[in-house]
Amino acid sequence: MMAAAAPRLGPLICALRVQRCRGPVWGCGASAVRGAATGAGQPPPPTPPEIPEPAEILENSPNLGEPRLEELGLGGSSPVGMIQNLLEFLHMDLGLPWWGAIATGTVGARILLLPLVLRGQREAARLSLHLPQLQRLSQRVAEARRGSDPNQVAVAYSELVSYQRRHDVNPLRGFLVPLVQTPLFVSFFLALQGMAAAPVPGLLRGGLGWFPDLAAPDPFYVLPVLVTASTWLVLELGAETGVSAPGAGPVRQILRLLPLFFLPFILHFPTAVFTYWLTSNSFSLLQTGLLRVPALRAKLGVAPPPLVKATPTSGQATPTPDQATPTLGQATPPGHAPQAKTGILQQLRKEWREAQATHEAERRQWRLRNHLQLAAKGPLRQTFAQNPLNPPKTAPSEPPKRPWKDTLG
Repeated sequence: MMAAAAPRLGPLICALRVQRCRGPVWGCGASAVRGAATGAGQPPPPTPPEIPEPAEILENSPNLGEPRLEELGLGGSSPVGMIQNLLEFLHMDLGLPWWGAIATGTVGARILLLPLVLRGQREAARLSLHLPQLQRLSQRVAEARRGSDPNQVAVAYSELVSYQRRHDVNPLRGFLVPLVQTPLFVSFFLALQGMAAAPVPGLLRGGLGWFPDLAAPDPFYVLPVLVTASTWLVLELGAETGVSAPGAGPVRQILRLLPLFFLPFILHFPTAVFTYWLTSNSFSLLQTGLLRVPALRAKLGVAPPPLVKATPTSGQATPTPDQATPTLGQATPPGHAPQAKTGILQQLRKEWREAQATHEAERRQWRLRNHLQLAAKGPLRQTFAQNPLNPPKTAPSEPPKRPWKDTLG
C-alpha cells in the first residue's frame, strides 16, 4: 500500500519544495521524480553551509589578509630576523595584537636572561667582600708603574693576580650581563625599526591608546619622556645595587645625564621601539625591586651586600656605629653633617693627572728596556769632546826666532 501511494505523493513534495527554493518548477519536479524513483524513505539532501559576510570574516579573524614578513623581505636566520619571526608568531599564530606581541616577546627574552642576571648578582656580592683588598693591591700596582723599578711592578701585579685566583674573584665578570643585554637591545631595536620602515601593514593599526600607529612617532611625546625617566631610574638603581667604588662618583654623575642628553635624538623613533624599550625598563625596575628583598635573595642564593663603613685614617679614631657611613636607603643621622663630595671636575682632573703620570712612567720604562734599539735606529749623539775621524787641528806656524838678527840689525 505504501509503495502504491509513493507515486501519488511526488507532486505534493514538489509543491512543498517550490516554496523553499526559488528555482524553476521543473528542477523540483526532476528532484521529486528522482526521489520517488529511489524511494520515499531517503533523507532530504543536506543544505549548503551559509556563507558569512566579509565584515563578519574580518571581525572574527583580524589577521586575515596580512602579508607574512617573508613576503616583505623581513625575517631570516640572523638575530634580527629571528626576533622578527618571533614577533610574527606571537601575532599571526597566537592572535596577539602587535603591541601585545612586542611586550610579550620582550618579557620572554628578559626571563631567559634571568639566570645570567642572578649569576652576575652572586659575583657582585662575592666581589664586594674582597673589594677593599683589591683596591689596595690595584693602588700598589699603579704606584709601582709610576716608579722607575720594573721589578716592583711585577711584584705588585703578581700579588694582585694571586689574590684574585686564591679567592676566585674577577672584576671583569661584572661586565658579562651588559655584554649580553646590549646585543639583545640592538637586535630588538633593528628588528622593530626595520618592520616600521617597511612598513608592516599590521603595525599601522596595531597600537594602543593614543598611539594606534606603531610605525609612526608618538604624536604627544609621552612615550619618549616615559622611556627617558625609566632609563634614568634603571641607571640610578642599577648603580646602587652594584659594587661601589671610590672613583665611581664622576662616572655615575655622567650616567645620570645620558638619558636627558639622548632625549632630543629619540623623539622621532617609531612607537614600536618605545613599546619594547618601556617594557624592558619596567621589567628591569621590577627585577631590581625584587632582588632587594633579603628573603628572596637568600632563596636564590644571592648573598646580601656587606655594610660599608668609613675607613679611619692615620691620627683618627675608629668611628663608632653611629658615625659609620649610612647604608643605602638610610638617612644621615641627626647632628652629623654629610661628608663633602669631590666635584666631578676636580675628580676628572685628578684622574687625568694620574693617567698622565702612569703614561709617562710606562714610556720611561719602555725607553729603558729599548735603549739599545733606540740608539741604533736614531741619529748618533756626540759623547766625546773631539771627533777622532776629523783631521787634527794644527796651530798656525810661527816664524823662527832669531835673536842674533835682532841684535845685529
